[in-house]
Parts: sequence; structure tokens; C-alpha cells
Amino acid sequence: MDYSAQDLMAIAAMQGFAGLSFFSVLLLMALGLAIIFGQMRVINMAHGEFMVIGAYTTYLLSTLVSGLGPWATEYYILFAIPAAFLTAFLFGMLVEFVMIRHLYHRPLDTLLATWGLALIMQQGFRSIFGAREVSASTPSWLEGSVRPTPMIDIPITGIAIMVLTLIVTLAVVWLMYRSRWGLRVRSTMASREMSSAVGINTRWVDRLTFALGCGLAGIAGAAFTMISSTGPTSGTLYIVDTFLVVVFGGAGSISGTVVSAFLIAQGQSILEFFIGSSMGKVVTLLVIIGILMLRPEGLFKSKVRR
Repeated sequence: MDYSAQDLMAIAAMQGFAGLSFFSVLLLMALGLAIIFGQMRVINMAHGEFMVIGAYTTYLLSTLVSGLGPWATEYYILFAIPAAFLTAFLFGMLVEFVMIRHLYHRPLDTLLATWGLALIMQQGFRSIFGAREVSASTPSWLEGSVRPTPMIDIPITGIAIMVLTLIVTLAVVWLMYRSRWGLRVRSTMASREMSSAVGINTRWVDRLTFALGCGLAGIAGAAFTMISSTGPTSGTLYIVDTFLVVVFGGAGSISGTVVSAFLIAQGQSILEFFIGSSMGKVVTLLVIIGILMLRPEGLFKSKVRR
């Protein structure tokens, strides 16, 4: 490869920023899964489909406001993000009440049940929205790019997604470790019997925790529409990487999830440029497997008692 030092620096900067965009969506997905899988030990194979719910919610709002005028199209995304969260949150509550609450402490059963739910949801998306991918309109203030140097081009949408990810991550950290509800969640996962004995409604905690994880996936879906089109199977593109992030970072560890998502996203982005997409994923997976063989608990060991 006949790259000069300047070319390599430009490539590293461009791929590094591309990795940050991937990291942002991956982290939004992984935060929800870290709560559901890390805290509740529920293997939610339909987590990607909750992301698609958020993406289709954003698409529907984009379609609805298009007839109201340019002013509505410019600002609809500010309402679409909370709407995507709320839609996925409420559907998550319904799924927990109908199915998940009967499968606690049975992780393999949750895997099979949510895998079947994922297939049902995908077919539902095809029946409602069709098999073709759809795209939400992008406000003009999110279009274009920033060029810090003539060789580096940074999309504004990527910057917006990173800002959204930072806000959501800080909110989740505060909710889990600084709020009374987060204390109830952690105490319930540590000892369900003792939590019930002191008056905590553990069933309601379970329902809200699962719904919160699904709602975070909905926010990831809203962010996903800014960088790609949405189809019935778009969620399957992220589910394996999302589980990989949670397991590699340490189940139940928010800080581990952040670090793991960053390392995986950056590693895949840089490797994909030099050795291709498929080989980049293979090399990343092999490295993670090797690290997990030496450190099975992941990068950050959870401090919650089991």
C-alpha cells in the first residue's frame, strides 16, 4: 500500500470518525441491552426489532409533517426522538406483561421466545410498511459536513448523533446510579426477596426496566434513520454486535458497555478500510474471543451480587 504519512493520518481520522458514528448507534442499542440482559438476565433477541420500531416511528412522523410545510420538516426530528422512545417503551411494557414476566430465571427460554417474537415483528413490519426500505427526511440543518482540513470531511449528522448519544448515556448513568428508581432496580437484581420484604414492587421494577431498555433501542432507531434507510430486517444488522458489546464490556456494567462499544466500533471501522468488511468483523471477533478466554467476566466486572 503506497500511502504517505499524511494519507494515513487522513484515513485514520476519517475512519475514526466513521467509527464514532457507528459507536454512537451501537452504544444506544447496547445501553438498552445492558439493562435488559446485564441487570435482568433476559436474552432479548428482539432488541433489534425495537430499534426498528423507533426508526419506523421517525419515518411516520417525517411523512406526516411533510404536508405541513418546510418549518415542520425542519424540526420534526426533535419530536421524533422522544416519540420513538415512547413507542418502543410502551410496546416493551406490553411484551414484558404478556410474555417476558413468565420466563424470568429461564434465559434459554427467553432466547427462543424473543427470537420468535423478532420473526413475528419482522413480518408485521413487512405487512404494514412493505418489504422495501424507507428513509426519513433529514432537516436541512443536519445536512452538509464540517471540513477541519482539506482531506477530512465530517458529516453534521454524525456530530448530532454523538451529541444525542452523550445526552442519553449521561441520563442512563444518572437514572441507574443516582436516582431512587435506579437504587430499586439494583437492589431487586441483587436480592429480589429482600427487596420485596422492604416494600419494593419488584414486578413493576421488572416491567419498567425491560421497557426502558426497549425505549433506548427506540432512540437508537431514530438515530439510525439519520444515517441509513430502514427495512423490516434492519435490526438484525446490529443485534450480534450489540450482544458482543454487552458481553465484552461486562454484563451489567454501563462503563464497560461504553468502553466496549468504542473499541469494537473503532476496530471494525479501521480494519474494514484496509482488509474489507467481512475480514474486519472476523478479526475483531477473534480478538474479542481471545480476550474473553483470558478474562471471562469482560472488561469491567459487575459489582452486583448474584
